[in-house]
Amino acid sequence: MEILEILAEIRDTKKTNELRKNGFIPGVVYGSKGKSESLKINSKDFIKIFKKAGESTLIDLKVNNKEIGKVVINDYQVDPVSGSIIHFDLYKVRMDKKMITNVPIKFINESPAVKNSGGILVKNHNIFEIKCLPGDLIHDIEVDLSVLENIDDIVRVKDLKISDKVEIFADSEIVVVTVIPPRTDQEMEALEESIEENVEGVKGGAEEKKEEGEEGEEGKEEKEGEEGKKDNKKEAGDDKKKESKK
Repeated sequence: MEILEILAEIRDTKKTNELRKNGFIPGVVYGSKGKSESLKINSKDFIKIFKKAGESTLIDLKVNNKEIGKVVINDYQVDPVSGSIIHFDLYKVRMDKKMITNVPIKFINESPAVKNSGGILVKNHNIFEIKCLPGDLIHDIEVDLSVLENIDDIVRVKDLKISDKVEIFADSEIVVVTVIPPRTDQEMEALEESIEENVEGVKGGAEEKKEEGEEGEEGKEEKEGEEGKKDNKKEAGDDKKKESKK
């Protein structure tokens, strides 16, 4: 397995925007005791490591050229506009203590049932939570689709080929991936009709609301008109009272 290493520097400023402009990503490293230290890492270096490691691979961390130990990328924040990583959390692991993390599923090869019989591949899960010692940590869980030779073939959690040192937090009978029969022309037509009916229903509901709104406006105008007439009558009556007093 490739040994990944990342170099960081102590961050002595809270001006994170300034750091980013200078090509760094601000972040922190902490351990099980909760004590944290502010760091900065070159953006290009961090992104390169992140693409290889993800959130489930051990990385050797050096801070100011000093060996710190094994860490994992525990969390990160992304700018909603640019999509670039703007902050990271590194977790310093103890090699003698089991850790819990999420590991992605990697689907490999092609299903004969899909290729030759026109079946539809249904992936029910893309990630699983696992528990193991840091030294037994896996980058992903491979699922070989070539075993799905026939329609309705299934790969369950119990079929996954992983080390017995790794515990998956999922029932062994849970379906990870399966192949279902292709839709017939009648099923496609029924599906299209159902979609059209839903669309018409949404349009009809919108038109009804619009009509109700228009009726409401008309009623409001009539009410305002009646109230206006009442006010005019009241004013005329007041004027007559004043004249009679004179």
